[in-house]
Amino acid sequence: MSARVDTGNDKQTPRPPRGVFVLGSLALLGAVLFAGFMALGTWQVHRRAWKHDLIARVDARVHAQPVDAPARGQWPVVSAANDEYRRVRLTGTFLQDKSVRVRASTELGMGSWLLTPLRLRNGDVVLVNRGFVSPGWCGGKATCTPGPSGETTISGLLRISEPRGAFLQANDPANDRWYSRDVAAIAAAKGLDHVAPYFVDADAASSPGRGGGDDGPVGGLTVIAFPDNHLMYAITWYALALLTLLGAWIVWKDERRKRGA
Repeated sequence: MSARVDTGNDKQTPRPPRGVFVLGSLALLGAVLFAGFMALGTWQVHRRAWKHDLIARVDARVHAQPVDAPARGQWPVVSAANDEYRRVRLTGTFLQDKSVRVRASTELGMGSWLLTPLRLRNGDVVLVNRGFVSPGWCGGKATCTPGPSGETTISGLLRISEPRGAFLQANDPANDRWYSRDVAAIAAAKGLDHVAPYFVDADAASSPGRGGGDDGPVGGLTVIAFPDNHLMYAITWYALALLTLLGAWIVWKDERRKRGA
């Protein structure tokens, strides 16, 4: 028997041109990918325009003069799109014994937001986030009585309720542990009726605590930030669309070469 010795001169058989079915499938896939990437890029362009309009509207609300907080007749139409971060004012009496602490992380460190119901003259109730307090304030409780004991006027930013809880941490009303400012849940836990579906972040003038929140709530710490990565996302999707075209051109050139065109 004789063995065939590979001398390295054997040439690999050239791959034949792709069939009509394969080429058709590749063309369809390429068209779908190209259209999809273009659509996603265009969607991000529209989202960027919407985000910039939202930022402009919120900026106008934040710097406007305060207006009366929405009354009960307006509650059903209060929304994040139309009302969040609107500067409002309201007058009433704090229900100090109904206060809760909601875990918070701020520029002053870890601690809590102090939320106290404010009963208005007509009997309605609005939860007011009076500001940040340190973990050791009030012995870790929420029932200290800082600030005015009678009727007072509060100004601040209208905020929308946060009913879903914090990431991986659900509110525990039974043990008075709160991780998000869920207005309805807090109202139910404290036995409050006629409660507005929003809360108000008190400004620094309404809650002028000092330092790190050891001597009372520090207001005016609302962070207003909107992620704006839409341009980067649009460029990414459009780049993938161009790569799809490049891939189609490479396949076309390869087929022309194989067919001797």
